[in-house]
Amino acid sequence: MKNVKAKKHFGQHFLTDRVIASKIVDFLKVTDIDHVVELGPGMGVLTEFLLQKDYNCSFVEIDSESVEYLCNKFPEIRERIIFKDFLKVDISEEFKGTIALIGNFPYNISSQILFKMLDYRDKVLELVGMFQKEVADRVTSKPGSRVYGIVSVFVQAYYHTENLITLGPESFSPPPKVNSAVIRLVRNSVKKLDCNEKQFTQIVKLTFNQRRKMIRNSLRSFGNIDGFDSEFLTMRPEQLGVDDFVKLTNQLEEFFK
Repeated sequence: MKNVKAKKHFGQHFLTDRVIASKIVDFLKVTDIDHVVELGPGMGVLTEFLLQKDYNCSFVEIDSESVEYLCNKFPEIRERIIFKDFLKVDISEEFKGTIALIGNFPYNISSQILFKMLDYRDKVLELVGMFQKEVADRVTSKPGSRVYGIVSVFVQAYYHTENLITLGPESFSPPPKVNSAVIRLVRNSVKKLDCNEKQFTQIVKLTFNQRRKMIRNSLRSFGNIDGFDSEFLTMRPEQLGVDDFVKLTNQLEEFFK
């Protein structure tokens, strides 16, 4: 069977290490989850190991050549392949019940996948995925890290995060110019943040977009804060955890009443 040609515009770097592929599938916890969805199966290196599990699986693939390859290699999944762009899929309509996402994610859309997951956080209870190492580190880093930022706060507000393994370019075809890492995200118990979530989002974005400034100076573009007092004013955003941003949001809301 002829291999699929990797396409740059899809950000394809096919995982070739079968030992790693098996480990990635084993990283799935799949606790109280109805559906496992593989994103971008490509030539099916993860698919093969997923099919050995007793999971209800679907496979979302945008590349027609990959779809044809998968149908030939795994004819039993032909009816479970969704030939669509995942970023345009309505998760609530397409998948009934709760889901886990798994995949060797295209690096050019990996952040968009994370933000889509957050939009459907009450349905997406788990994610195990391959990311560019820089993105993986950003998602899982803790306050105080130089790579801790907007995506760290937003993801960690609703998910427990783990950075599992790091891989070099030699594990892929074609080899990327960067290292890669596998992370696992598991939905936490937070149904809603204990603050105005829209304002929380605004404050996190505002402060990290001026991350070299102290919180006091960043908040000046939020409104007139003369007289506003908070223990966070002399700190920088990378020093604040999720709970700190929740507290700051509530403090500001009280101040502007």
